[in-house]
Amino acid sequence: MKLRKAMALGMAAVMTMSLTACGNSETTNTDTTKVEEEQVTTTETVETAVPTYAEVDLGEEYTDLTAKIKFMHHKTDREEDGTMASLIAEFNKVYPNIEVETEGITDYAETALLRLPTEDWGDVMFIPSVDAKDLSTYFLPYGTVEEMSQYINFADNQKYDGMCYGIGYMGNAQGLLYNKAVFEAAGVTELPKTPDEFIAALQLINDNTDAIPLYTNYAAGWTMGGQWDAFLGAITTGDTTWLNQKFAYTAEPFKDNGDGTGAYALYKILYDAVAMGLTEEDYSTTDWEGCKGMINRGEIGTMVLGSWAVAQMKAAGENGDDIGYMPFPITIDGKQYATAGPDYSYAINAKASETNQTAAMVFVKWMVEESGWCDLEGGYPISKTAPTSFVFDGVEIVNNETSLAGEEDVMNEMNAESELNFNAGGDLKVQRIVEIAANGGSFDELMAEWTTKWNDAQSSLGIEVKY
Repeated sequence: MKLRKAMALGMAAVMTMSLTACGNSETTNTDTTKVEEEQVTTTETVETAVPTYAEVDLGEEYTDLTAKIKFMHHKTDREEDGTMASLIAEFNKVYPNIEVETEGITDYAETALLRLPTEDWGDVMFIPSVDAKDLSTYFLPYGTVEEMSQYINFADNQKYDGMCYGIGYMGNAQGLLYNKAVFEAAGVTELPKTPDEFIAALQLINDNTDAIPLYTNYAAGWTMGGQWDAFLGAITTGDTTWLNQKFAYTAEPFKDNGDGTGAYALYKILYDAVAMGLTEEDYSTTDWEGCKGMINRGEIGTMVLGSWAVAQMKAAGENGDDIGYMPFPITIDGKQYATAGPDYSYAINAKASETNQTAAMVFVKWMVEESGWCDLEGGYPISKTAPTSFVFDGVEIVNNETSLAGEEDVMNEMNAESELNFNAGGDLKVQRIVEIAANGGSFDELMAEWTTKWNDAQSSLGIEVKY
């Protein structure tokens, strides 16, 4: 370890929390690598700053650092299946004196927000929904966004005043899950790139196999709006400014462009699949947990879910190699696009001791660059140096640009006023597409209804129509 770092790095006494969550939520605690809790004393201490992410050299220093840190997260499934314990056991092969206690929380989003102000939640957590201006209050910066962009993707996702406060544990890309064996048996030889090609592929699956061509996951709710709305923007328009800078100011955002692009084409895919009998027989009985094994066994051809779902489907049976991930079937000027961004992001407690902050910085960097956890989850890569098996051939990965200064709240206001809630819990909106299609209703009439609601909201809010 560098001499400029503190020499008195004894075991930090960490207070374990015995909070019990309400309702049916549970927490799972996993202690790894037992270290005797004895206070190490020394007569000489060098006070220095905690190293930045860039300053940590994995495997070369900090191997004599002694600390006990706590990591709070939402991945209870990885606590239960032993993955978390295995990852930390590997970490301890390099850093044997850094004891890591993990706590997986079922209702993480709510519990993390409640614990955050207490300051004694631990040393590393996944950042819950907090305002950017509060990041520096709770968390230690990893370095500047510019510097961190050399090491990770999405360095600007959790930023404030030019500093990076969060590093994703995995990235999510937006596309479709599919079963390769089902596609082959159906005679689908190339991945579809347009709405027409996709519907044709679903028809082949319907005609030539016993699989459900497209599983809607209607009953789960969050698998509707939360998934289909995610394709709005660059994926369906080729314009990275459309979603957050133009959508709210557009007169007819749901019109038929006539070329298989835009919001109309996006939602029409779902409507057509249901109307043509290319989905499950009874949409009200879909089963989120059950569908994982179904697609693994080849009983489902495709599902609309983020890339985070790949690992779950692979692990749901013996046919993990049959699970594939494809770009959304819309092409603009000969190109297919996919958006990607981080899932929950690691953050380090700004109020932890310097020793624990240093140990936490080492732990986070190891998890990002050496653990392989992101790849295990099938995630879009976070580290720019770690190996990855994520493949999205022939697709341009882009990000929807953020709102212009002074217009940050416009989309929220439009969503609330129109009650359409795009990318904001609009599950009922998308479920209604399924219902209308299944009962012979008109898709064009629905799009006209959405347009009226959108225009009325623009008028009520005094928003100038520009496009």
